[in-house]
Amino acid sequence: MRQHWWQSAVVYQIYPRSFQDSDGDGIGDLNGIISRLDYLQQLGIGAIWLSPVYRSPSADNGYDIADYQAIDPLFGTMADMDRLILEAGKRGIRLIMDLVVNHTSDEHPWFVAARQDPNAETRDYYIWADPVDGHEPNALTSGFTGGSAWEFDERSGQYFLHLFSRQQIDLNWASPALRQAVYQMMNFWIDRGIAGFRLDVVDMIGKDWCHNGVVNGPHLHEYLHEMNRKTWRDRDFLTVGEAWSADPELARGYSDPQNQELSMIFQFGFTWADRVLGGAKWETQPLDIVALKQALFENQWAMASAGWPSLFWSNHDLPRAVTRYGQNCPVAAKMLAIVLHGLRGTPFIYQGEELGMTSAMSETIETVDDVEARAIYRQLRKRGESAGQAMAKLNVFNRDQARTPMQWDATPKAGFTTGTPWLAINADHTQVNAAAEVGAADSVWATYRQLIALRRHSPILQTGTFGALEGDPEQIIAYTRSLGEERWLIVANFAETPISTTLASPAMHLDRYLISNYALPESEVPTLRLRPYEAFIARLK
Repeated sequence: MRQHWWQSAVVYQIYPRSFQDSDGDGIGDLNGIISRLDYLQQLGIGAIWLSPVYRSPSADNGYDIADYQAIDPLFGTMADMDRLILEAGKRGIRLIMDLVVNHTSDEHPWFVAARQDPNAETRDYYIWADPVDGHEPNALTSGFTGGSAWEFDERSGQYFLHLFSRQQIDLNWASPALRQAVYQMMNFWIDRGIAGFRLDVVDMIGKDWCHNGVVNGPHLHEYLHEMNRKTWRDRDFLTVGEAWSADPELARGYSDPQNQELSMIFQFGFTWADRVLGGAKWETQPLDIVALKQALFENQWAMASAGWPSLFWSNHDLPRAVTRYGQNCPVAAKMLAIVLHGLRGTPFIYQGEELGMTSAMSETIETVDDVEARAIYRQLRKRGESAGQAMAKLNVFNRDQARTPMQWDATPKAGFTTGTPWLAINADHTQVNAAAEVGAADSVWATYRQLIALRRHSPILQTGTFGALEGDPEQIIAYTRSLGEERWLIVANFAETPISTTLASPAMHLDRYLISNYALPESEVPTLRLRPYEAFIARLK
């Protein structure tokens, strides 16, 4: 079976406005990223996933695109983008573009023309519907406003659909002309030298809005197969779709090579391990490690024979994992890295995760940038919540938590900018920063660098089979990877307290430890004495 480049690589997500500012305006940019490519090369990553840098009014920080084939001046120029692709390539780093094709900005020329003239060629690019009894066509709601997802257009007397903010207008994928326009745009970037796409909320592009269906519409996979055929089909190209609705079986369907759709899917089942199922984002519960383990393992089992898993803890939409699962403890940050990078699949690192960066909390709504959080704050206040109560709930999930600027050093502006940062620097940057960690043998950064190298040089981590170990204490996640006669053991203690246990699997004898988050493991396989948040990878005889 053909092995793809992304089966041995680790992908690093950059949130451009928070990575590195080169011109002192307080906002990260493409030249800033270029200036830090040597850092990424030293870390060992194989690809950058670049969050949107297209021209945008930034109602949702670039996820509202006004021109797919232009770089927003906030980030630089197309020449800067070409130089980023070139300079990254010189260092063996590929570039993955974040692409939003479920919706565009209301400032996109397609929508401007469609709104001005009901007979415009691009009118069919969007979803329009007549009023029903003088009201909205149905009960669909907007995830970013909490109200109706339909907006009335006075000029035409019809409603248009926006499942997110009022500035993010849903595209009509049932239109063949729209689909061809999207494919043409995708080929523009492929021809420019990129190596992949991350497709935002891709499970929504086949929406069946007539029946209130938002995700997994009847033509979704038909559209993805067509997209594949019209764009990257004959290339070794990474495509990963964001699909909050995807369970492991659905994820296998997206990524099964026989279906000729995507390389892999981001799925979020593990994120419910500390949330109330079906509850609001701020409704949390103590971390259920059994549920977390089950979600991770089911993903492995579902794609054991077909498809390919994505592996991640954090991104620009989620609280940072070390805060969420590890009490901001550096040893826990290393544990999380070891657990994730030992699994079968392609690991994704979110910028700063390799340093153990933590979630930042907002004190007042005036300091919040996140469009979703601001909308929910307004709704909570209207319901009678005090400002303090509303902020407490926002600080459970506010997406700004993970979007604070990259912490390069301990100076007041963290080496990110010479100006005023667009979002406040996390106060812990004086201890958690790249200057302190790069080159330090026991740092979180050193653990990530070692794990990335281990994956790059170890076929067993790239394509070896996954095996779960059963009967262990609920605080322990333990599994094996096997390839031919070789077998590796990965173990992690998710508890803040020591645990002793004997692994249930027979005939398990230690050859040597390959990586650990403690200097000297005390355990003798299969009898384990695990310290708080201890984790290791070991080769077995």
